[in-house]
Amino acid sequence: MTVLVTGAAGFIGSHVAAALLDRGERVVGLDNLNDYYDPALKRARLERLQARDGFAFHKADAHVPEAVNEVVDRYPDMDRMIHLAAQAGVRYSLENPWAYIDANVHSQVTVMEAARRLPNLRHLVYASSSSVYGGNTKLPFSVDDPVNQPVSTYAASKRSAELLSESYAHLYRLPMTGLRFFTVYGPWGRPDMAAYLFVKAMFEDRPIQVFNAGQMKRDFTYIDDIVAGVLGALDSPPEDPGAPARPHRLYNLGNHRSEDLRHFIEVLEQAVGKTAQKEMREMQPGDVPATYADIDASIRDLGFQPKTTIEEGLPKFVEWFREYHGV
Repeated sequence: MTVLVTGAAGFIGSHVAAALLDRGERVVGLDNLNDYYDPALKRARLERLQARDGFAFHKADAHVPEAVNEVVDRYPDMDRMIHLAAQAGVRYSLENPWAYIDANVHSQVTVMEAARRLPNLRHLVYASSSSVYGGNTKLPFSVDDPVNQPVSTYAASKRSAELLSESYAHLYRLPMTGLRFFTVYGPWGRPDMAAYLFVKAMFEDRPIQVFNAGQMKRDFTYIDDIVAGVLGALDSPPEDPGAPARPHRLYNLGNHRSEDLRHFIEVLEQAVGKTAQKEMREMQPGDVPATYADIDASIRDLGFQPKTTIEEGLPKFVEWFREYHGV
């Protein structure tokens, strides 16, 4: 059988596609290779996948119905979908909100409509975000917490996708699982994320921008742990779609540790072998002071067990960065 992975040239998508290939799955990748960040990094990730048996790639926008339907119709044995294509980034959502409506809201409907075309669909897993918790002050964040006060367009777009999924599960009995990712980092990571920005600046002897005087905490989650969680979710569809309950569930995927940003920087400094020049900045609009995942439900239902601390994961990222950029 065949699994569709949207956003297959992205950070998480490329790792998930590789893990599926590792276990013998046929994978169809879809990505538009946009220029939100350097497309060369996306192409490099994609080349690694295209060198492997069992992988087919289609360049397409996940929010364009005709493009997605054309791909889905070519693979009648497709029985699972992992929708990871998205417009990420809290700060960019303040500059270009339309990109988030297309990539995060329209694409959710487009992929769900395409899923309805598949007679043997067993499960649709999609990416949400810890940003949906908005200004919640109760820690750790639980999937049972209210999420009605998003503080960024990005967060609102992700919450909209969750609500649309709830309605489709009710109307069409589509078995779906949404995963709220918490600050994912690791090799092949996004250049707009803290680890990449900080390491690049350190190697170039430029100051790093430290917001809120470093008094921020994040539940940093290593990519291998996230991938294990995605596959665990894929293999654990909601109960019988014919049952009275809607076949839609939400889970947190985080490291269940809230790390101080200042400690995060210290670990990076040790891995790079340099002391970072720090430029202190005010908290940015749309940011939150702390994130922290309650993963009890993910452990219970998905077998999710994050293993990687930042003391282990960040040096692996720095090692990859050195090799990829030749520094």
